[in-house]
Amino acid sequence: MIVDSIVGIAGKVLDKFVGDKDLKTKLQAELQKELIGLDMAQAQANVESAKSSHLFVSGARPAIMWICALGLFTNFFLMPIAEWITTIWLPDVILPELKTDELMSLTLSLLGLGGMRSWEKSRGVARENLK
Repeated sequence: MIVDSIVGIAGKVLDKFVGDKDLKTKLQAELQKELIGLDMAQAQANVESAKSSHLFVSGARPAIMWICALGLFTNFFLMPIAEWITTIWLPDVILPELKTDELMSLTLSLLGLGGMRSWEKSRGVARENLK
C-alpha cells in the first residue's frame, strides 16, 4: 500500500532527526492519518465528479481512462499478435512502432492529478468556481 511505503520512508527520515521514540510514533501516526485522509478526499472528489450532470465534468475522466486503456490494449495485446501474424504470413510488411511515452505520461498524469486536487481540497485551497 502506498500509505505504508510513504510512512516507512518518512520513518527512516524521522529516525535521523527525531530521537524521542514517542514523538516519532506520534508523527508517523499523524502522517498516516493525513495520507488516509487524502485518499478519502480523492474518493469523495471522484464521487462528486461522477454525479455531475455536465458531460465535460463527469465524462472527461472516463474518456481519458478509456483512451489510455485502449492505447495500452493496442500496445501490449494487439501489436504483439499483429507482429506475430506479419512475421509468419506477411514478412514484407513492417508495422509502425507505437510510442508509449505519451501514453504513459497521460496515464500517470491522470492518476496523479486526482491526488493533487484531493490534496488541495483537504487543505481548503481548492478553487470552487470550476463548475
